[in-house]
Amino acid sequence: MGKIAIQLYSVREETSKDFLGTLEKLANMGYQAVQFAGFFNTSATELKSFMDRVGLSAAGSHMPFETLTGNQLIDSLDYNRTIGNDLIICPILPEEYRKDEAAYYRAAEQLNEIGRVCYENGFTFAYHNHDIEFEDLGNGKTGFDILFEETDQQLVKIELDCYWASYSAIDPNQIISAYQDRIVSLHMKDMVIINGKKRSIELGKGILDIATLREAGEAAGVSWYVIEQEHFDGAPLEAAKENVTKWSDLVSST
Repeated sequence: MGKIAIQLYSVREETSKDFLGTLEKLANMGYQAVQFAGFFNTSATELKSFMDRVGLSAAGSHMPFETLTGNQLIDSLDYNRTIGNDLIICPILPEEYRKDEAAYYRAAEQLNEIGRVCYENGFTFAYHNHDIEFEDLGNGKTGFDILFEETDQQLVKIELDCYWASYSAIDPNQIISAYQDRIVSLHMKDMVIINGKKRSIELGKGILDIATLREAGEAAGVSWYVIEQEHFDGAPLEAAKENVTKWSDLVSST
C-alpha cells in the first residue's frame, strides 16, 4: 500500500520561516513523510537527525533542473543519500526544453542522462508534470508523450500530478493505467472551478474523484501519494491538517 506524504511547496511560506519547526508540525498532524522543495541551508546530517526524531521519512525531493547536471547532480545525490531519500524528481523543465517539439526531444535526452546517473548511484529518478506537457504540439503529440516515449522506462519514472492532468482535460486514471509500474508517485490535490477558473482546494471539497485515483494507484503499485495544494482560503497549515485527516478517513473506509 502506498504511503501518504505532503509536498512542502504547499507550506512554502512556513518552511521559509521555520523549516524544522514546520516539519515537526506536519509530523504531529499525522504525515508519514515529506517531499522536499528546498532545504533552506540545512545540513544533511542535521536534517536527517531531526527527521528521525520526529518520525518523518522522505518521499522524494523536487530538485531544480540546474542541480541535476554535471557535478551538481553528484552533490545533490550525496545530500539526498544522507537524509535517506532515494527518489529524485525534476519538478519542471526550463523553458528552453519545453517551447516546441524539438525542445522536448532534447529534454528527453537530458532526462535519460540524469536518470542514468541516478540509477547507477542507487536512486530512482522521476519527472513531475504540470499542464504545459499536455499541450498539443501541432501533430497530435504532446510534450508528455515525447518525454515518456523517448526516455528509458527504467531510468525515467513518472510522478503524475493528477490535478494538472485533470486541469488539461486528461483523465489521470487513463495515464495510470497506461504507464502502470512506471508511476512511482501521485500528486493528490482537489479542484474547484470558480467563475470559469480552475484552482486547487482541500481534498474532498472539489470535483476530482480522489477515492478512484487512490484505487488506480494501488492497482499500479504506486509508492507515494503526495498531497499538494497551491491555493488557500485559510492558513496553509490548517489546509494541510484537513487534507491528512480527509486522507486518513478515505483509507480507513476502503
